[in-house]
Amino acid sequence: MTTVGHLRNELLATFRRNPKINYSVQSLQRALKLTAAADFKVLVQALAGLEHDNLIHQGDNDLYVLGGKPQAMTGTFRGNEKGFGFVSVEGEDNDAFIAPPNTDFALDGDTVELTILRPGSGDRGPEGAVTAITERHLTKLVGEFTPLSDGERDRTGFIGVVTSHEKKLKGYPVFVKDTGSMPELGDMLTVMITEYPDAKHPKAMRGIISENLGNKNTPGVDVLSLVYANDIHVEYPEDAMAQANAIPDHVTDADRVGRRDITDQPVVTIDGDDSKDFDDAVVAWQLPNGNYHLGVHIADVSYYVTEGSPLDKETYDRGTSTYLVDRVIPMLPFRLSNGICSLNPDVDRLAMSCDMEIDPQGHVVKHEIYQSIIRSHGRLTYNKVNAVLTDHDPAAIAEYGDLVPMLELMGQLHEILYKMRHARGAIDFEENEAKIIVDDQGHPTDIVLRDRGLSERMIESFMLQANETVAEHYNKLHLPFLYRVHETPDADRIKEFIDFLATFGIHVPIHKGTVTPKMLQDVNTQVAGTPEEMMVNVKMLRSLKQAHYSEDPLGHFGIAAQYYTHFTSPIRRYPDLIVHRLIRDYATKGTGDDLQASWREKLPDIAVQTSTRERHSVDAERAVDDLKKAEFMADKVGEEFDAVVSGVAGFGMFVALPNTVEGLVHITRMTDDYYQFVESQMALIGERTHHMFRIGQPVRVKLENVDIEQRQVDFSLIPSADTPVSDIQVTAPKRAPRRDDHARGNGGKTSGKPSGNRGNRGGRPERQPREDKKDPKRGGNAKHAFTIGTRVKQPGQRKGR
Repeated sequence: MTTVGHLRNELLATFRRNPKINYSVQSLQRALKLTAAADFKVLVQALAGLEHDNLIHQGDNDLYVLGGKPQAMTGTFRGNEKGFGFVSVEGEDNDAFIAPPNTDFALDGDTVELTILRPGSGDRGPEGAVTAITERHLTKLVGEFTPLSDGERDRTGFIGVVTSHEKKLKGYPVFVKDTGSMPELGDMLTVMITEYPDAKHPKAMRGIISENLGNKNTPGVDVLSLVYANDIHVEYPEDAMAQANAIPDHVTDADRVGRRDITDQPVVTIDGDDSKDFDDAVVAWQLPNGNYHLGVHIADVSYYVTEGSPLDKETYDRGTSTYLVDRVIPMLPFRLSNGICSLNPDVDRLAMSCDMEIDPQGHVVKHEIYQSIIRSHGRLTYNKVNAVLTDHDPAAIAEYGDLVPMLELMGQLHEILYKMRHARGAIDFEENEAKIIVDDQGHPTDIVLRDRGLSERMIESFMLQANETVAEHYNKLHLPFLYRVHETPDADRIKEFIDFLATFGIHVPIHKGTVTPKMLQDVNTQVAGTPEEMMVNVKMLRSLKQAHYSEDPLGHFGIAAQYYTHFTSPIRRYPDLIVHRLIRDYATKGTGDDLQASWREKLPDIAVQTSTRERHSVDAERAVDDLKKAEFMADKVGEEFDAVVSGVAGFGMFVALPNTVEGLVHITRMTDDYYQFVESQMALIGERTHHMFRIGQPVRVKLENVDIEQRQVDFSLIPSADTPVSDIQVTAPKRAPRRDDHARGNGGKTSGKPSGNRGNRGGRPERQPREDKKDPKRGGNAKHAFTIGTRVKQPGQRKGR
């Protein structure tokens, strides 16, 4: 009689010889020639044992398959316009490839359940299938209207289709019905999605028109469409505006109660030439003991935006101001942001103050946080402060007069703080930032690089120090608080980065498997001024996590700070407003258990919301920048440019011009050879010529095509005899599409993993908000800023990210 153990081994061998075949019990009985009645019972027992040990499993059709039963997981679907996609699962290193038949009609960004059909092996990731869509990411869409013919209207009941300009959604037209007003051809509409793709309509959706933004050729509609597409609020609700308009435009006697009057201190604001809203002021002096007094005074927005009010609900929904090429969508209405909440010169204003005593080594030895009344003694600008401190310009020195000694002292203090942060390992990434100049119709006329001088760095230093001091203060009181966190990178991503460095002879000593900011800073120092500098910096950035908000004090890896928050920009960031509200509550209501419990319950949702809204704002800002850069390049097709390789992938390489315009050199436009991506080198290497292209390498390119709607710029490579060569031998493998195949296709040539992070599917680095860096700042309110054809002045700078 056949034993269970013997039959188990035979069964397992049968499955392994034919891993892709599904077996019924009867087919296995025939294959193993089990004819006796008793053998059938043993067969069932053996199959049950293998299934219990997760060596085989039964599929939906009750057939047995080699391998354990697929485990259902939840993740985010990232679609490709070719029909396939990838699902990223929290905690999993590799995204699962989803073939077109297995997407279950999921759209980009949907939260889905999936099962793994085939585990990953080697450099090939796992393959899965979407089994359910648990949450739709896309609930509304912005697109261009095309009317249907009279016959089609009568037959279908629809008046036309709305098609998104976004590549991943362009293949899913939304059919809409008559809602009372007939749009015209080319109008940009927002539509609410009512029906999603399904088996009957796999490439179409249905929706309801909610707003007509205007014709796509009307000035300003292009930007407005991107704003709505990224879910950025433009208009304020009536109740929020009514609340804002009821707030007095001056500090009243009642406002002064419980505040320290420090209007005699010579505090000043330092901002860009065109800034309109001033949310921070600073003051400094030398103490008798040789230490420095630094006062950072921040507009007390939370005093006016009270918890649970209509204005609070709207600012919570917005989360942040959004700064675009030529306009701002503010978090606060104009009356507050440019009026009572702005630290304008020579008027009393309410502030939340952080006074610090700092020793010559940059350590805060004493501090105090309190509610205050201040009066700015001067509206200073970066350019003129730089003229005083860097250029020693007599005219600027004469203009600022009595303030010059304090400015010089501030310059000294900044150097001390910078050295202190550098000594502990803060990583300082410098990147070119562009200012796009537009005319009164919104058409870009020039792109110039921003110059970040000593005064910008100085204010950044002071804001960083205030944020650290406030975060540490409330952490050590063990009170619920909102932190800005940047977690330690994942060990596998750091290992990948260290292995990459080893190919250049750079050794990073890791103690007990722990990486510190100082280690990465040392890498920056080693590569400074070398040809590998840009490539190493890009790879390092991509190994880091994304900064976000959290109720837990997880530290800030990038600036090597154990405690960090956002305290310094409540006019434009809701988290800072919440930090001020926390400070006031603890100061006026005490720190009782009930209050702590209330905040402990609210902070997790606030952290998620503000992190999400920040991402929406960054995406909108980047999309508008890309749009205007593409528009700027549109009349330059056929021209040649010097460029630098800014990213590499199997489908080609991204190149950046000196003015920061970035575009793709598709592999089909690298005509001098057949190139393959070598991930260990972050390089494209030619099979025949062995020409090698890596990040940071100068190249000469020709502009071939500009697609303004898609915000894409395409170049071709101009071959050069000076191109570096590699001794690495390459051949082009054949394989199925991977998560990194570019949206524009791989041209039939090789494709490979882009030198980017999981969240970046085009080989470009994601824009990481940098803590308390000065960014573009503009005045105006949303309603006026979006009047078609109306533009506000070009920006100065804004503080902090």
